[in-house]
Amino acid sequence: MQKYAPPAPAETRPLWLVVLAAGMIVGVAMGTRQVMGLYLPPVTEALRVGVEPFSTSMAVANLIWGIGAVFAGMVADRWGAGRVVAGGVVATVAGFYVMYAAQSPFDLMVSGVLLGIGVSGTGITALVGAAGRAAPPEKRTAAIASLGMASGIGGFIAFPYTHLLMDLTGWQTSLLLLAATMVAVLPFAWALSGKPTASSLFDDQTLVEAFKEALTHRSYILLVVGFFVCGFHVAFYGVHLPKFVGDAGLAPWVGVWALGAVGLANLVGTFVAGQSTRWVEKRWGLSFIYFGRCFVFVGLLFLPINAFTVIALSTILGLLWLSTVPLTSGLVATFFGTRWMSMLFGVVFLSHQIGSFSGLWLAGTLYDATKSYDKMWWISIALGLFAAAVHLPIQERPVPRLAATGAA
Repeated sequence: MQKYAPPAPAETRPLWLVVLAAGMIVGVAMGTRQVMGLYLPPVTEALRVGVEPFSTSMAVANLIWGIGAVFAGMVADRWGAGRVVAGGVVATVAGFYVMYAAQSPFDLMVSGVLLGIGVSGTGITALVGAAGRAAPPEKRTAAIASLGMASGIGGFIAFPYTHLLMDLTGWQTSLLLLAATMVAVLPFAWALSGKPTASSLFDDQTLVEAFKEALTHRSYILLVVGFFVCGFHVAFYGVHLPKFVGDAGLAPWVGVWALGAVGLANLVGTFVAGQSTRWVEKRWGLSFIYFGRCFVFVGLLFLPINAFTVIALSTILGLLWLSTVPLTSGLVATFFGTRWMSMLFGVVFLSHQIGSFSGLWLAGTLYDATKSYDKMWWISIALGLFAAAVHLPIQERPVPRLAATGAA
């Protein structure tokens, strides 16, 4: 009788294969996630509700994504990312279907929960550990940056793709087509299947030990706090920009192309961030990114709002969009190694998603109360300055457990 041979661990496969497979999954998952803002006007009009219910459902999706990222990271670090991806695809398809059939704000909330679970298993957080373990230390940040670039490509393609589907088939049918698009990435999960193996004798740390070490590490706590701001910024901007553009009297295509410009510029920004670690400490790069975002928000407050301004400022913001990911996850690997990297980055990402929840909920609430986004731009500026300051005290060095052996 022929015995079943389990798949080889992902990190024993060629780096290019792991990065390619993870990049394809992340590109489609993050792309379809980022286009949800395009559905805000038609969904709220069809259900005859205000902005707040849809915005809150997306806020819940981001919060569930963050909570799910911790558990998805645990599973991926212990049993492999392949099965996490499969579960994420199923949940995403279900989430799109529930939104397609939605009849009430409660249905939108259910859709948000399912979409949050789905992206927690198919987004960067679930796959960052697979890429980090497959790459040697000197290529690790660049490999992780590739996933951020894949997300940017996904967003750049997803916005015009979804806009075209909505024009040709209507917003409801387009959701079913997005679900079918998500199913198409399922075969790539094979390249990420297989149980991870310890890369050294010093990677046999238990889950409880990893949590205890991380939650008593000052620089890691600062990283967790700072990533809250990243989530606040990108979720608010990504979901509410189409509404902001419409309120300014601009055509819908301006919002589509502005968010597409974010995705395209993100390719450059994430690549530069991944390479910058050769010359600049990651903490300095992160402070620069958050400080730079403030100028974009100031521009949206004081510059004339027209198609050129919105697209130009969105391009600048795109350079600073997911460029935080390789630097933040790279610091996690620097601190603790790669054994529990997906899970520990998942904890950092939970803070990011709490920020996303806060940004989306607050934006919807303030907009319904004031019919303006001005307060949100000011809050975003203040948080950007806060995050720029928080990252400066971070000490970029491995914990004593790794430093003593050179294992980092």
